[in-house]
Amino acid sequence: MAKCKNCKIEILDITERCPLCQSVLEQTDTLEDMYPNAKLKMRRLLFASRIYLFCAIVTGIVLLCIDLLTNSPFFWSIIAIAALLLVYIVLRYAILGKSGYRSKIVFLAFVVIMYAITVDVVIGYRGWSVDYVLPAGILLVDGFIIFCMIYNHRNWQSYIMWQILMIILSLIPVVLYFMNVENNPYMAFLPVAVSFLLFLGTMIIGDRRARIELKRRFHLD
Repeated sequence: MAKCKNCKIEILDITERCPLCQSVLEQTDTLEDMYPNAKLKMRRLLFASRIYLFCAIVTGIVLLCIDLLTNSPFFWSIIAIAALLLVYIVLRYAILGKSGYRSKIVFLAFVVIMYAITVDVVIGYRGWSVDYVLPAGILLVDGFIIFCMIYNHRNWQSYIMWQILMIILSLIPVVLYFMNVENNPYMAFLPVAVSFLLFLGTMIIGDRRARIELKRRFHLD
């Protein structure tokens, strides 16, 4: 970048003379300095994530040793280590990851569900994680999809594939119910009912645009 003392203007073009008065320009900051250094910021975040990972590993080892030496009734250190791992996954995937926000929301929702199941198992497994947290997580993602379709109403049909994915995932509580792992029939069947009705409503209300989107996604003639 250059500046003309006579005209008091800054010139962005690469030139030695002012286009107005033809006087010699005074060189100031380079053009690259006008923009933030995104790569430098990303490298700093990656470095910070590696520092956190190292500190988390050390902390996890210390907590595990304390847990083993104190003869606690359950391995509370596993819960703490899982929490440290959860924070690292959020940092690397949600903040530093390059996936779209929809993928991040679905992935992180199920990471939180897995953390809840881990806590439930460690403290003696009473089934609350499978009976309530798992179905509630699926319903929350369905709600998120509805919100996104309303907010991004001009491109609502792009969420059809996510609806199909949620129908498939919502079958997990149903399968667990028939395996006698899920003990609440209402919470087992509610997510699949909501996911299916959401998809059905989209297909009926969306009509032609919804059918076109499905054909495009599945490469149908």
